[in-house]
Amino acid sequence: MPELPEVETTRRGISPHVIGHRIERVIIRQRNLRWPISRRLQQSLPGQTVCCVGRRGKYLLLTTAAGTAILHLGMSGSLRIIDAATPAATHEHVDIVLDNGRCLRFKDPRRFGALLWTTRSPAAHWLLSELGPEPLSTGFTGECLYAQSRGRRLAIKSFLMDSKIVAGVGNIYANEALFLAGIHPQRAAGRVSRDRYERLAQAVRAVLRASIREGGTTLRDFINGEGKPGYFRQLLNVYGKTGDPCPHCGQPIRERRIGQRSSFFCPTCQH
Repeated sequence: MPELPEVETTRRGISPHVIGHRIERVIIRQRNLRWPISRRLQQSLPGQTVCCVGRRGKYLLLTTAAGTAILHLGMSGSLRIIDAATPAATHEHVDIVLDNGRCLRFKDPRRFGALLWTTRSPAAHWLLSELGPEPLSTGFTGECLYAQSRGRRLAIKSFLMDSKIVAGVGNIYANEALFLAGIHPQRAAGRVSRDRYERLAQAVRAVLRASIREGGTTLRDFINGEGKPGYFRQLLNVYGKTGDPCPHCGQPIRERRIGQRSSFFCPTCQH
C-alpha cells in the first residue's frame, strides 16, 4: 500500500503540472471504488483551476475555488501525469483532463482507493477530521507520543500505526522506525519511556525523509507521478528481510504477526 512517502512523492511530482491549470473535464470509467465517486465531483470540477495540491496523511488534496477533491491511492493505486490522448489501459478508472493537453490518470487495480469531493474545509471531512499530527510537522514529538501512550497495553507498532495518534505511518515505515529506535514492535505502548519515545519520533522523521528523498518504496505496484518506481527498498533494514542478517549485529531478522500485519525486527537490537 502506498504510504506517506509515496503519497508525498506523488504530490511533488504532479504539482508543477496541475497547479494553475484549468480542469476541462473529468472522465470516469469506473465509479465504484472504495466509495462511489460522486456525480457532484464530475459536475463541479470542470472549469475550475487547481490552486493547490496538498497532502494530509495518506490523502492527496486537489483544491479549487469550488471545493477540494480528496484522493486516496488505496492498496495498489497510482496517479500519473500523461498526455490526455493516451488510450486508457485496464484499471485506469479516472482522468482529470487539464487545459495543457495533459491529464491526471488514476489507476487502481484493486479498487480500494477513493476519489471524494467536499465544498467544506478538507480538515472537517470525516476522513480527515480525526487524523493525528503530521509526522514531519512540529506537532509530532516524543512527548506527544508518550502522553498518549500512558496506560496503553497495545503493541507499540500498532500504536504507531494508529492514524489518530499520528497520520500516515504505515507498516513499512513503522517497522523501520522501530528498528532505528531499538524498540521491539510487541512492547506495550504504555511501557515505553519518554526518552525512548523521543528517539522513536526522531526515527520516524528520519525514515520518512529518507524514503521521500528516494522517491518512496516500490514493492509491487507503486509508481510516482512520472511513472517511475521508488528506490527506498534498497535501503530497508528489516522490512521483508526475514532470515537476513541484522545490519547492526548480524542476527537473523525475525517476522511475527502483530495486529494482523507482518512485523520484522531484530531480536537482539530491539527490546
